[in-house]
Amino acid sequence: MSKMILGRKLGMTQIFSAEGKRVGVTVVQVGPMKVLAKKSAHGDDKYAAVKVGFEEAVRQEKDGSVRFRGVNKPEVGVFTSAGIENPMRVVAEFRCTETELDNYTVGQTLDHTLFTEGEFVDAVGISKGKGFMGVMKAWHFKGFKGSHGAHETKRGPGSIGAHTFPARVFKGKKMAGHHSNKRVTMQNLRVIRVIAEDNLYLILGSIPGGVNGLIRIQPAVKKAGAIFLKTGALTK
Repeated sequence: MSKMILGRKLGMTQIFSAEGKRVGVTVVQVGPMKVLAKKSAHGDDKYAAVKVGFEEAVRQEKDGSVRFRGVNKPEVGVFTSAGIENPMRVVAEFRCTETELDNYTVGQTLDHTLFTEGEFVDAVGISKGKGFMGVMKAWHFKGFKGSHGAHETKRGPGSIGAHTFPARVFKGKKMAGHHSNKRVTMQNLRVIRVIAEDNLYLILGSIPGGVNGLIRIQPAVKKAGAIFLKTGALTK
């Protein structure tokens, strides 16, 4: 992964292609990000990566002291050492090679120019939480009969255990519990349009998460370097 950008999901809309087809797209407001540090495989970190910050923290002044909402003093020191006056709310990093580290400098700004129209990307986000679900709603269990003396079991999972051998519940058993609210990656999404003046990406299809959810956009792993031309052909 040679690059990555963070953004906020603004919602979905629809646009019309040059052929007049209506397509659904997700609108993501990306960047700008600041490069906070570089990690090298030859240093203490033992791997090559770029550490970035996203979204400036709210500045608060009280009784002559200055604080930043959601950022403690040690974290403020990290930004100060990087020459960044205002700390960032979100800190993340992405892997790269040792030679690609030379393309980044501490304090550099990364924006919408990282990805271009037609490029395939993977979008990572936190899916909407669905709360606690029973087995019938979550896993489509049939349920138990509702007559002939049955009671308190109509929507239950039934027996979950085994006999004397192996006398345990197998891993992955489908049971009731909290669903969604997990990290989800949507692969091979295409950047339909880049609106530079507003730092917006219009990405074909849906992206996990709700409105204002944090989205991580990175190059598509399964189509590394692939770009979809207007002719419909893939190239690298």
